[in-house]
Amino acid sequence: MRITEIFRSLQGEARATGLPTCFVRLTGCPLRCHYCDTAYAFHGGAKQSIDEVLAAVAEKGVHKVCVTGGEPLAQRACWPLLTALCDAGYAVSIETSGAIDFSTIDPRVHRVIDIKTPASGETERQCWTALQSLRATDQLKFVISSRADYEWALDVIAERLQGTPAEILMSPAVPALAPATLADWIVADAPPVRFQVQLHKILWGDTPGR
Repeated sequence: MRITEIFRSLQGEARATGLPTCFVRLTGCPLRCHYCDTAYAFHGGAKQSIDEVLAAVAEKGVHKVCVTGGEPLAQRACWPLLTALCDAGYAVSIETSGAIDFSTIDPRVHRVIDIKTPASGETERQCWTALQSLRATDQLKFVISSRADYEWALDVIAERLQGTPAEILMSPAVPALAPATLADWIVADAPPVRFQVQLHKILWGDTPGR
C-alpha cells in the first residue's frame, strides 16, 4: 500500500480527543472537498507492506492507532491492514469520508464517518446504504461551513439518522465558519449532536505530521 506518513500525536477529533495516538495516513483520495485540509496526501507517499507498517506503528509506542487519509478505503489493502492492527492488540479507529462502503471492515474498528455537507462539493458521493451498519462505537461527523450546511445537517439527522446508535458530531469548517457561531446555533436548537473543534489545529495549525 502507499503511505504518506506515520506519526505520533494527540487525537484531535471525536471520542478519543486528547489521547496519544499513532496516525497511519494512507495516500490518495477520490474526493476533492472544498474544505480539505490534507490535500498533501492526495499524491506521493511510499509503498510499504503491512508488516512494515506494523513495525513503524510499534516504534511509536502507543496503544491507539488511527488509520486516516486522504481516504484510506481508496486502497484495498486498508481492509487487511485494519485487521492486522486489531490482531496486534491495538485500539484501532478509521477516519473515512463515507463515500466508500465501510460496512465490511473489521468490526473491532471504531469508525468515524463523514457526512458530506453541500459546501464540501461532494454530497452526491455519500454511500448512504453503509449507514445501515452503524454501531454504538461509531461516530458520524458533519463539517459545517455555513447556516445552509447546518440546516441541511439537521434535515439529514431528522430524515435519515433517527434512532442511529452512532454518536453525531458537528465541527466548524474554520475559517469559513467561526467555532463560536456553530456553538451558538447548537445551544439554541439543542439537536442530538456533540460540538467539536479540531484540537490539533488549535495547537499546531495545519502542520503535516502533527
